[in-house]
Amino acid sequence: MSYANQPEWRAIQEFLPAAYRLTPGTEPAEEWWEVDGHRVHLDTYRDPDAPAKVILLHGVGTNGRQMSLVLGRPLAERGYETIAIDMPTYGVTEVADGALVTYDDWVRLGSALVDRELADGRPVVLYGLSAGGMETYHVAALNGRVSGIIGMTFLDQRSRQVRVQTAFDPVTGFVGARVMALLARTPLRRLRLPMRLVSKMRTLVNDKAAKRACYADKTSAGNSATIAFLDSYLNYRPVTEPGDFDVCPVLLTQPAADRWTPLHLSEPFLARITRVPVRTVMLEDAGHYPLEQPGLDQLVEAAAGFVAEAAGRA
Repeated sequence: MSYANQPEWRAIQEFLPAAYRLTPGTEPAEEWWEVDGHRVHLDTYRDPDAPAKVILLHGVGTNGRQMSLVLGRPLAERGYETIAIDMPTYGVTEVADGALVTYDDWVRLGSALVDRELADGRPVVLYGLSAGGMETYHVAALNGRVSGIIGMTFLDQRSRQVRVQTAFDPVTGFVGARVMALLARTPLRRLRLPMRLVSKMRTLVNDKAAKRACYADKTSAGNSATIAFLDSYLNYRPVTEPGDFDVCPVLLTQPAADRWTPLHLSEPFLARITRVPVRTVMLEDAGHYPLEQPGLDQLVEAAAGFVAEAAGRA
């Protein structure tokens, strides 16, 4: 399993501006990390002279290679070390035999990766797209040693408004979490459901042809998730509630043309974070997974500036 021989991400990158497309000379190194029985894939741009590292977390409709496209390589070109992880059941990570992966496992794995990358003493910043945005908060709250978190969105799935507006349809949003909680306690917990039928995946990108390319990728938008995973994702409780969060500064990079998770869905959660600085940068014309300019360049500028500040604080 390797991105070197996977055509789907190459088809997706054709919808990005030319400057963001990877070539044989600019593709990340592929590393493998043995943890919890999984063979976890990492896209890396290693740089021992970089003042900080950025770990990139995908959501439920993307994977690590897609994170490398929009931010991993651009930040590496700015002088930062980047690591994009494929969480188990996504990307080309090889899942341990018989493992029933939950969202809680993703958070624990993210924290373990932070510990691994902090071993050389350099600060670590987290970036997350879609569900990965809130995951940066969950990981930072659990780990306590992160220097900053950047989210493309911060969705508290305990909120009924968030559930209703991000699910496949309002009915799914109203009853989905309760149904998943019940089914997760039965043998059906291993049943896999296509993510495009339980979430508003149809709004992942704003270009129809790009959406078809994303759906064709069974390691990202075309993926399925178990009922156990969906239950744990919808009902996850952070170690620290936002009113008590004091680990690090927070940056929301909100795509202005996001039809899945618009700004008003992140604002209630972020408003409760008062003990650390919280900023929002709007990305013009950009969709949920941003393919558009000038939003992409604005993402890179905002993230690079935030990481520079975080490195200076460490």
